[in-house]
Amino acid sequence: MISTETTLAGYHFDNCFMNAAGVYCYDAAELNQVQASMAGTFVTKSATVMPRSGNPEPRYQPTRLGSINSMGLPNEGLPYYLDYVSQQQKAVPDKTYFQSITGFNIEEDEQLLAQISASDFKGVVELNLSCPNVPGKPQTGYDFEMVERILTRVFTVYHGPLGVKLPPYFDIVHFDQMAAILNQFPLAFVNSVNSIGNGLKIDVATERVMIKPKHGFGGIGGDYIKPTALANVHAFYQRLNPAIQIIGTGGIKSGQDAFEHILCGASMVQVGTALQKEGPIIFERLTRELQTSMAQKGYTKLSDFRGKLQYLD
Repeated sequence: MISTETTLAGYHFDNCFMNAAGVYCYDAAELNQVQASMAGTFVTKSATVMPRSGNPEPRYQPTRLGSINSMGLPNEGLPYYLDYVSQQQKAVPDKTYFQSITGFNIEEDEQLLAQISASDFKGVVELNLSCPNVPGKPQTGYDFEMVERILTRVFTVYHGPLGVKLPPYFDIVHFDQMAAILNQFPLAFVNSVNSIGNGLKIDVATERVMIKPKHGFGGIGGDYIKPTALANVHAFYQRLNPAIQIIGTGGIKSGQDAFEHILCGASMVQVGTALQKEGPIIFERLTRELQTSMAQKGYTKLSDFRGKLQYLD
């Protein structure tokens, strides 16, 4: 029997696949579809203190090798998602969910975590430090001193399982520096990676950019970012304390892609661009393909190959 079950933050999940925050998680209708799929769980939209409408449309476009977006964190506000998850916890009490949050400063992060602490939420928090698509707001994950200050405050006020979603890093010294910061804290996981920020895609026929916000600059996802995502997953797998697990995100559109993320060290994988294209039915195909890849290698469980990437010595 080939199993794709996994554990993360001390919780068991029947399947290692889930959605990425931002895709099929804006409201109850979308979350219900992921809940009814073969995904092991869901993560909500990255919730802010107040609801946001996001950036003007068009703000998402599929491309030949992935997607470009500048959504601008549209969401219904944290109370909406806490209420939804509360209902799901009662309906399916043996399932654990992820609540994504993002504040625009440390005080808002604390406010969001205080709301979670005051609720009946029993799942895992994903603190988004990596959104590249809010005009005038830099990606927090590239300000290493700020990340350390945020996490110092976060773990002073919040004691539940919490991880961080990170932007992609491109230099070995940045892996070293960020891992040294993260290893100071009792993180449950890191999620690598969010989209590569501020790419540009052009519609050659019209000689125009493909999305409206920021004069066409947006986050790049899909096939484009898979090598970068794999590098980030494996770099942090090598550097982080073993207690800090990794969620692999970026360029997963097949079971083979998921296999590679897990081989690099991921305990779970999130799907974004391909999920947006195919819908939650994709989790059935991805699971079947991952099981096929495992069978071809003689593996029966994820721990048989997780993190066991080989080198050319």
